[in-house]
Order: sequence, then C-alpha cells, then structure tokens
Amino acid sequence: MHMPQHADIRVALIGYGLAGETFHAPFISATPGLRLACVVTANDDRRRRALRDHPGVSIVDRADWLWAHPQEIDLIVVASPNRTHVPLAHAALRAGLPVIVDKPVAATAEQAQTLVEESRERGVFLTVFHNRRWDGDFLTVRRLIAEGALGEPRRFESRFERWRPEAAASWRDSAAPEDAGGVFFDLGPHLIDQALLLFGPVTHVYAELDRRRPGVVVDDDAFVALVHASGVRSHLWASAVAAARGPRFRVLGSQAAYTKHGLDVQEEALKRGERPGKPGWGEEPAECWGRVSAGDRDQPVQTAPGAYQRFYAAVVAALRTGARPPVDPVDAVAGLEIIEAARRSAAEAQVVALEFSV
Repeated sequence: MHMPQHADIRVALIGYGLAGETFHAPFISATPGLRLACVVTANDDRRRRALRDHPGVSIVDRADWLWAHPQEIDLIVVASPNRTHVPLAHAALRAGLPVIVDKPVAATAEQAQTLVEESRERGVFLTVFHNRRWDGDFLTVRRLIAEGALGEPRRFESRFERWRPEAAASWRDSAAPEDAGGVFFDLGPHLIDQALLLFGPVTHVYAELDRRRPGVVVDDDAFVALVHASGVRSHLWASAVAAARGPRFRVLGSQAAYTKHGLDVQEEALKRGERPGKPGWGEEPAECWGRVSAGDRDQPVQTAPGAYQRFYAAVVAALRTGARPPVDPVDAVAGLEIIEAARRSAAEAQVVALEFSV
C-alpha cells in the first residue's frame, strides 16, 4: 500500500494520555509528510490539551468514527490502554487503514500473532512503537559492538529502574490479564527488544518477578536472564522500587567493557515541553557519557544523539515507497513469547527452554 507523494499522510491518534500526548503527537507533528488530523478521546481535559497543542485538529469521542470514515484518515496510531490495543488494531486493519500500535502490542504472543497474520492477509501496514531502539545510549551500544570496540560480546546488562515507593492507582497496576499490568509488561518489551536486536534469538529464560510495595497486585520488581543462541547472556532489570539505580547499560566483551549510567534524555525533554527538531535534540551532556574500559584503560565515549523521530520518518518511507517498517511486528511477537516464558519461569522457579526459528 503506497501513499500519494503529493499530500500529507493524515494521522488519527487514538488516546491522548501519556503515550499519545508525550511520545506520539510531537513526533507526528514534527515529521515531514505527516499531519495530525484527528485525536480520539472522550476526556474533556485531554480534548482541551490536544486542541491547545495542535490547533485545528479534529477531536472525536470514539474510534468507531474512524472505521465509518476511512476515507478521512490514512494512518492509525493506537496509544490507548493496553487492553484496547488488539481490538483497535484489528478494526484498523479491517478498515484497510495502516496502523501503529504502542507497546506492548498485545497481552499475549498469540494475540499479537493474529494481528501479524491479518496484516499479511489484507496487505495492510502494521508496526509496533518500540521507540527505544532509537535511545542515544542504545545506538551507542550498537555502534560499539558493530565496530568491534568491545571484542566479542559476552554479557549484556540493561536496566530501567525507577524509585516510586508509593504505588499509584492506574490500569497499569491492574491484575486483569488483558491489562498487561506490572512493571515487567511496561518496561520489559523495551528491554527484551533491545537484547534481541543486538544478539538474536533466545534459547533459555530465567526470571524473578516480585511485588515489593504494600497492596500492589502486579509485579513492581523484575529480573530476567536470557541465554541467546549466539552465546551472549543478557541480564535485564525493571523496577519501580530502586532507590539507587544501577548502570543503564553494562556490556562486557572479550576486549573491553562499556558502562553507561542515566536514561536517554528525550523522554524528559518531551515532558518539559521541548519538541524534536530543535537544535541539539537528543544530545547528552558530556558529563553523562558512558565509558569504555579495559583494566587500567578507561575513556569516555560520546553518546549518539537520541532520535525517536527516525521511527516516524521510517513509517513515512514505508507507506510512500514500500520500504520496510521501522519495527517488524514479528519482533514484538518474539518479545511477548519471552515475557510469557519469564512468567512461567518465575512461577515455577526454574529455567524455561524456548524453541526458535533461525
């Protein structure tokens, strides 16, 4: 499905909460070839914010309007609560509308696979918003490994840790399976996606998932160990109860190691109201750069600029020219299979073996 070259791609954004307002709308608006045409929300405050941030955008209460008027829209972005991702994405595909789904694309790998299959059968574009492939520190890790600066990678440590000792009431803390709640479902898709992108398929999974705060009914502290077919071992942490954060990345290779503290700067910049396209977007101050070390040798390495805008630029290219999507939805299915294996491992307190296709 190729879009006309002469007109902007009209985007309908479903949801204007944290994901829609902070992570999607700014990049849709800043990407040449895209136009935020419609926001779907029934919340009065969010309607006001959407109109303030994007004057002239149409606001509708329900996604049903989109399926009834497919000629008015060229691309759907699903940024609503997790339980709505699958039904909304199926509805978009049935309407013949290309669709981007925020992570996690589904609550189960089986549900995600049904989306992949429908996308293929109908020939309609589908991708998943794994935006942290374009974190500056992750781009730096990919470059160092590709250049051989660390030698042969052996262990990959990756963390998304927060300090939120008091749980907030939200659907993300729901125990209902369809809500895909808990810190591991929230942050695990990013951690796993990055590990798979670097080191390939996984053969074995071990996990510890815990509830540390009083009254919570879903995990708020998680550790997962992956054994890749390549021989690399990935150790992944996600936590809401880390009063002191460990390094964001520590990559141990046969010749050197890369250690990086602190999170990519783009999220905080977006929350401050900064927008992509400004000079220095995604650039990290020198005092935050990671370091490559080997024994007594230790030197800073400039962090690549973070570039979430590249996701939406790749979407435009895919829709206009048939280029590959920025994220193959099959990758999201593989990540969900690992999440399910991790849950089995934690429940059974044992390692889970996986089958995979090369």
